Amino acid sequence: MTYDVIVIGGGPAGLSGAVALGRALRSVLVIDSGAGRNAPAEGIHNFLTRDGMTPAEFRAAGRAEVERYGGTVVDGEVATAAPGFEVTLTDGAVHRARRLLVTTGLTDVLPDVPGLAEGWGSTVLHCPYCHGYEVRGRAIGVLGTPGEEMTEHRLRLWGQWSPDVRLLPLDEVAAVEPGGVRMKDGALIEREYLVVGTQLRARAGFLESLGLKAAEHPMGIGTYVPAIDPSGRTEVPGVWVAGNVTDPMAQVITSAAAGLTAGAMINADLLPPAPDKQ
Repeated sequence: MTYDVIVIGGGPAGLSGAVALGRALRSVLVIDSGAGRNAPAEGIHNFLTRDGMTPAEFRAAGRAEVERYGGTVVDGEVATAAPGFEVTLTDGAVHRARRLLVTTGLTDVLPDVPGLAEGWGSTVLHCPYCHGYEVRGRAIGVLGTPGEEMTEHRLRLWGQWSPDVRLLPLDEVAAVEPGGVRMKDGALIEREYLVVGTQLRARAGFLESLGLKAAEHPMGIGTYVPAIDPSGRTEVPGVWVAGNVTDPMAQVITSAAAGLTAGAMINADLLPPAPDKQ
């Protein structure tokens, strides 16, 4: 069959968009790779009525809601998206749609420091609004470059949650260990939590066959897929984006809101033309 809309990505933006489309009586397929950006986190915060819910619980509830409104959710990863919106998965399955909503999110690329990745999302953090309250008053180390604007900003920002925030020059760090950070001179700096900036890479390689490529973000923080209007419409007719794939700063609640907006606009785009324009 040809769906009205295929949603590529089963996070908050994709599931929210799919619910909006299902409630508009559209046929919707959600393709979810299961690689959620916030999967390592213990819980979601700053989302009214969902505080502390685990990412897995959130996704399961969202999937159930999509299905309650007639949508279909499948596990899989998109290999290619061809003109005409023929979507091929890595397992060879092929699906077709009249419109695409891309909500594949992004990948955080961490500095190459031994032991750093192992703590990502638990003891190695990046967002104070996601984790700051839970680590308030604890010993925090900020990995970065002295004098660099974003490093200095992180030091000031995390100081709102703890009086014990210390800069650890990244080029002097040898490894992250259970007790803290081992410096190249052999010293062990005891820290309970670490803060690090990441490079943000949009998960969008499969869009190149549609003529849509990720671009360097104006803030120099990585790549994103630009939208040409607030609804998430892209320069390729029939393709919308929502969530972290286009807005790297978006949190769970704002990604969900963006998915709703995109879903509503896609529904409007699928309406038959007005009689005087046929």
